[in-house]
Amino acid sequence: MSEAFARSLTFDDNQALRELVGEFGSHLKILMKALDAEIVQRGDTLFVEGPAAGDAERVLRQLYRYVEQGHGVRPRDVRHAVRLLADDPGADVVELFSDEILTAVDGRAISPRTAGQRSYVHALRSGRVVFGLGPAGTGKTYLAVAMAVAALRAGKVRRIILTRPAVEAGEKLGFLPGDLTEKVDPYLRPLFDALADMIPAERLQRLFDRREIEVAPLAFMRGRTLEAAWVILDEAQNTTVEQMRMFLTRMGTESHMVITGDATQVDLPRGRRSGLAHAVGLLEGIEGIETNRFTSADVVRHPLVAEIIEAYERDDRARSGDHR
Repeated sequence: MSEAFARSLTFDDNQALRELVGEFGSHLKILMKALDAEIVQRGDTLFVEGPAAGDAERVLRQLYRYVEQGHGVRPRDVRHAVRLLADDPGADVVELFSDEILTAVDGRAISPRTAGQRSYVHALRSGRVVFGLGPAGTGKTYLAVAMAVAALRAGKVRRIILTRPAVEAGEKLGFLPGDLTEKVDPYLRPLFDALADMIPAERLQRLFDRREIEVAPLAFMRGRTLEAAWVILDEAQNTTVEQMRMFLTRMGTESHMVITGDATQVDLPRGRRSGLAHAVGLLEGIEGIETNRFTSADVVRHPLVAEIIEAYERDDRARSGDHR
């Protein structure tokens, strides 16, 4: 943490400054809550003081540079910048946030927001098979879908295939109303939601109609060879060893496979081994296969999600007798 001191920061671009401070100073309030610093705006100058004034200054200067490049800043961007610079005061927030994968339907840039996400995106660009492991809210699936959409747009693949195992999380699938498609829709809905963020509705429907994008339960993959495709297996912790073997051996030429999952969220029947854990232990280290592990520090949902995950992790360690 920086030594206490007071600084005045003057910014030349008033429009960029307005974006930096947020509506009614909302971004400054987030920054003051996260750090032990007071920030007051007078015209084009921000006055910063307090024990963490130096940390606050670093965040403000880097986010201002980001805004100057024509980007918008959202409240979560401020929180992510604080966390990044707390972990690594020499980090380049602008470089990280500017590593744009594509632009969402609402105009925001989809890009890494944490060091773990940056490593994951690099793995997705370089690996043919990538395992994304870690807790909920870290962007494992969302970033993989974004990379798939970008690859389809660039002509690097001919289609996107998104799949999940249809395993009940404490509720029985048979009790859901409707035919098979309607029964599995809730399991696949997060994938539909990610696609809807990235592709306008009419174009997305055309891509589905032409089968350039396919969303299907894992059981539908058996017997297929997936050529020139970006294939994502989500919630892979709920695959069996046999299902994972079947899935991985579907890979055709010019294809990419991404397998995402959270080892703490296994819904398989007691005694069934997770295919995800088995595959990572078996395949890690093979050239062309990348493994990226996320932590609670990479959570990009509501800030409370990271605290909830950390609380459960502490409880897990206590129950296992590991009090580190």
